[in-house]
Amino acid sequence: MRFGDLLSLVLYNLGRRKGRVALTTLGVIIGTAAVILLVSLGLGLQRNATSQLWGISDLRRIEVYPNYGGGEGGPMAVVIEPGGKGGTSGGQKLLTPAAIEEIRALEGVEYAIPRNWVRVSAVLKVGRLENYPSLLAVDTDDLAIFDYPLEAGTTRLERGTAIIGSWAARQFYDPRQRPGQEPPPQPELLNQQVRLVLQKWTQDGQVITKTVNLRIVGILAESRSEADGALFVRMDEATAWEEWARGQRINRNREGYNMLVVRARDPDKVLELADQINAMGYMASTPQSFVQGINNFYLVLQLIFGGVGAIALLVAAIGIANTMTMAILERTREIGLMKALGATNRDVLSIFLGEAAGIGFLGGLGGVLIGWLGSAMLNVVAVTYLSSQSQGGAPMTAATFTPLWLPLFALAFATLIGLISGLYPALRAATLVPVTALKYE
Repeated sequence: MRFGDLLSLVLYNLGRRKGRVALTTLGVIIGTAAVILLVSLGLGLQRNATSQLWGISDLRRIEVYPNYGGGEGGPMAVVIEPGGKGGTSGGQKLLTPAAIEEIRALEGVEYAIPRNWVRVSAVLKVGRLENYPSLLAVDTDDLAIFDYPLEAGTTRLERGTAIIGSWAARQFYDPRQRPGQEPPPQPELLNQQVRLVLQKWTQDGQVITKTVNLRIVGILAESRSEADGALFVRMDEATAWEEWARGQRINRNREGYNMLVVRARDPDKVLELADQINAMGYMASTPQSFVQGINNFYLVLQLIFGGVGAIALLVAAIGIANTMTMAILERTREIGLMKALGATNRDVLSIFLGEAAGIGFLGGLGGVLIGWLGSAMLNVVAVTYLSSQSQGGAPMTAATFTPLWLPLFALAFATLIGLISGLYPALRAATLVPVTALKYE
């Protein structure tokens, strides 16, 4: 039997029982629409979560911290291993210069730059206005290497210069402002000279101050990270300030650094690189691990959502099998006549499988359309509602997301479900004995 003849016969037979076929197709429509709508919801939530994380952090970045795992000597009892590497009797691992070189030598590392919170009490002054930003020291001449967004100025750090975060640049206040008085306007900082007043206390409680003049050469744009409230300075200058505050020189071979910022060349190798650093005894964390956790969570969620839709399709499959079984009972004599006229078992099997697959295909087509429209409507309603309830942070741009492969997969799956559901009734029809079928009442 030619394909064209088979197709026309299948369409004719489906049209003979419009009501029954429509009700059976409705079950497939509901199941397919449920699959598309629920999986689209899971994909949309995953896409929204990961897109916000991409906006916050560089996913190639690894933050490495010293491991102060305390031993008998206490959490800060430091000894020096041969060769100058940081370590302790209790298995501590410090970020000493030698340790940093060891990490830099790992395959796949683009850079490894020490970064320190400057442990000095300081106030930033511009005229009468004051500010208390966090002091961050970086061992690099160009802050662009960290990919912080720049609002104005430059990212180059030279001696006597500093770069300020967006939030810190807008937090100046007048300590002598009276109640009810209008707050002063924020100062223009770019390329302006500011005073950083360092403070330390003597044993008898007296305050000693030291004023450092800095020129603000850059203002960072908001990145929703620690950089927003920080004042970035050079590591060598910050080390000198800490030595002044302590009254003694700092030995990095003994104390190490607070933190090391490592960047991988390939984002796909970040987790592997972080595991290598952890295996060396340090404490490494990366935003990539959060992304992996988010993806794993939403993958499970999509499987659950898809399973709910698959249950609806399973119920529809039972309906298709029942419809095809009833069709065989009603058309037994017709099957016997077809065989008597020369139709083979394969021809009969093809006809009934075609009808079952046709029901699945029509239901899948309707389900794809309804699921896509439902996804779009849910998207509009959810985004509108959540935007009205938002109390800050990045707004949700999409509650659902329907990739091209999803409706194509749903349509093919619905057709396959119909084909499988009609397999037993079709085999039963194909194996009918013509004489017996013609005698059937």
